[in-house]
Amino acid sequence: MTDQASDSFIYLDYAATAPLCEEAALAMEPFQVPGPMNLAVNANANALYRLGRGAFDLMENARRRVARALGARRPDEIIFTSGATEADDAALFGLVRGAAQQRRLAGQGDRPLHVITSAIEHDAVLAPCKRLEAEGVSVTYLRPNRDGFVEVRTLEAALTEDTVLVSVQAANSEVGSIQPIRELAAVAHEAGALFHTDAVQALGKMPLDLQQLDVDAASFSAHKIGGPKGVGALYLRARTPFEAFLLGGGQESGRRSGTQNVAGIEGFAAALEAAQAAQEEESGRLRVLRDALYAEIMPLDGVQATVDVEAGSEDYLPNIVHLLADELESETMVLRFDQLGLCVAGGSACSSHSLEPSHVLKAMGITGDEAYNALRVSMGRYTTRADIEAFLDALKKVLNW
Repeated sequence: MTDQASDSFIYLDYAATAPLCEEAALAMEPFQVPGPMNLAVNANANALYRLGRGAFDLMENARRRVARALGARRPDEIIFTSGATEADDAALFGLVRGAAQQRRLAGQGDRPLHVITSAIEHDAVLAPCKRLEAEGVSVTYLRPNRDGFVEVRTLEAALTEDTVLVSVQAANSEVGSIQPIRELAAVAHEAGALFHTDAVQALGKMPLDLQQLDVDAASFSAHKIGGPKGVGALYLRARTPFEAFLLGGGQESGRRSGTQNVAGIEGFAAALEAAQAAQEEESGRLRVLRDALYAEIMPLDGVQATVDVEAGSEDYLPNIVHLLADELESETMVLRFDQLGLCVAGGSACSSHSLEPSHVLKAMGITGDEAYNALRVSMGRYTTRADIEAFLDALKKVLNW
């Protein structure tokens, strides 16, 4: 590796997106044939003629595979979407409005609505919450502790008789903290509230079974696990009150209108099965790399770990390392690494062009000045020990530019 930009690079930003995996590429290959013969697999899955029915069968088979991999009770609990942002938006608006409709039917339409989320959620959850507030819904934002965890007692203290929905992410995309979702969901349900989790970062990195977690809804994205961009899923437990977010032709049993991306859905199912099959072994391998990276970084002057991740810890995702540098802004570090041929991030990819410090770090009690100096390294399927060694060499150059 040289100090000059070149076509060769080392990719360490898997939390933003993962490279397309072989399994997904192979599953989507039949859909890439140009011309009318492509309609044998890529017809509109809602058409009544034979080609349409064939595409529908492919999609429903993929739905069964996704449901099985996620631990859903029934295939129709999986709603295919354009990605996790849509799934999060649909969950927040659909569940709150569904709960409001239930209250109206019960003669309680004058009761206020209350939603609880955490202050470290992805913007795909926080932005809908802000919109709900503008519509008159009361929203409570739970602050995590300094280590990035939402504590059960914090949720217990925030619940009221008017709470209709609690939404807490399964794992944080910046520092990697894994939340106690099963315990949080149990507390929410005891208070009569629904529970949604944004499980995008958790998928493929940790054991994930929807029945064991006992959540009412969960959001997923294909491209975070090596599937294609533009496809995701919303898990919606059967008989959960829900009002459709996207209206139109009534696809997905009336819960998400729009012609389904059958090719993307096939790629999603293939990537998910591959990620789930390799999850235990791959998480162990990545955890070793994570721990080695933290161990090498700790003695360096001018940089510190954002959170205290003990070696072997399963409280944090196995693939994320988060650092704070002294007086060196995130944007500067990312561009310097880029010149050295490495792709890293300053925070969530969805807000990487924002000049504001990370809302996640600020909510954890990290000052704004410190939050400006954040760096995230995230690893995945194709990350090697050599990549980590290259990052460490580059880090020293970046710190002493």
